[in-house]
Amino acid sequence: MGVVDTNELYAIGDVARRTGLSVSAVRYYADAGVVMPVTTTPAGHRLYDVSAIARLELVRTLRELDASLDEIRRVLAGEATLRDLAATHLALLARQEARLRSRRAVLSTILRQDSTAEQVTLMHKLVGMTDEDRDRLIDEFWTEVSTGWEPPARMVEWWRRARPELPDHPTAAQLEAWIELAELARDPEFRQAVRRELYEACTTGAGPVMSSAPMLDYLEAATPIGEAAMAAAREGVPPDSPRGREVADRWIGWLTGIFATPESPGIPDTPEFRIETAEHMLAGAEWDRTPPDPAGPLDRYMALVTAVNDVPPEQFPYEWLAEALRASAQPAR
Repeated sequence: MGVVDTNELYAIGDVARRTGLSVSAVRYYADAGVVMPVTTTPAGHRLYDVSAIARLELVRTLRELDASLDEIRRVLAGEATLRDLAATHLALLARQEARLRSRRAVLSTILRQDSTAEQVTLMHKLVGMTDEDRDRLIDEFWTEVSTGWEPPARMVEWWRRARPELPDHPTAAQLEAWIELAELARDPEFRQAVRRELYEACTTGAGPVMSSAPMLDYLEAATPIGEAAMAAAREGVPPDSPRGREVADRWIGWLTGIFATPESPGIPDTPEFRIETAEHMLAGAEWDRTPPDPAGPLDRYMALVTAVNDVPPEQFPYEWLAEALRASAQPAR
């Protein structure tokens, strides 16, 4: 829009050119009482001043943002601010985006699974579940998985902590993961498969020892040491630093304590034992990088929880701890 005389009045054709609106649109907004002409000529032609042109430009912008005529009237009348209008439409847009993401997730799942009409209905319900509904479904899942046998209560508590938590504005990928997870959690066969996997892990081979109360005590005691190792690795602490040695000493103290008994002090803390433990750490790192083949039902459950939460669990710093153990095997300087 060029320089204008603030006292000049403009015919509707000029107003249309300056605002980018059509003549019929300018006339429509006048007839709707949104922006009226300042006056009309004896021949009935509408005339607008600079203020009216500015208001029409604002009307055009707000209409492009999907504001209604009533909302625009309220803004122009001073009954509502542009901030109020923006907040209202931003909230509306967020709801529309959420619906679109839900539809995309359902449609993508339909294409991937070649779903039936009944499954589509179920998926639509799943994406609309409340936080309480999701929590209830996961609680029911773990209740059934742990029913009919006697897993240690602490282990059941640990399993229950791995919970899907959809954010307020999930991505389509998170919704797709939730749909699959919810379908599996509702599936009686999947529940039985997870129960069998956990039952066998706790009752066969080394399972009874690993799930015993003393061993669970030791595993809980290792948690703060593991957190200290992860924090040091995350912060880039050199493994051969005093802090690295402190973590290594705590780890070895915990490890030798596992094998100690009232009759025997257990494995002695020697440089050779620390180096051997470092080798075990490196083997653990390789094992951690190698996904199970085939993946069990519990692995699939955990993978989907990670996908829903979109926050991959922090990996244990096996290599960092191995270096810290090797450095600690040398005499302190």
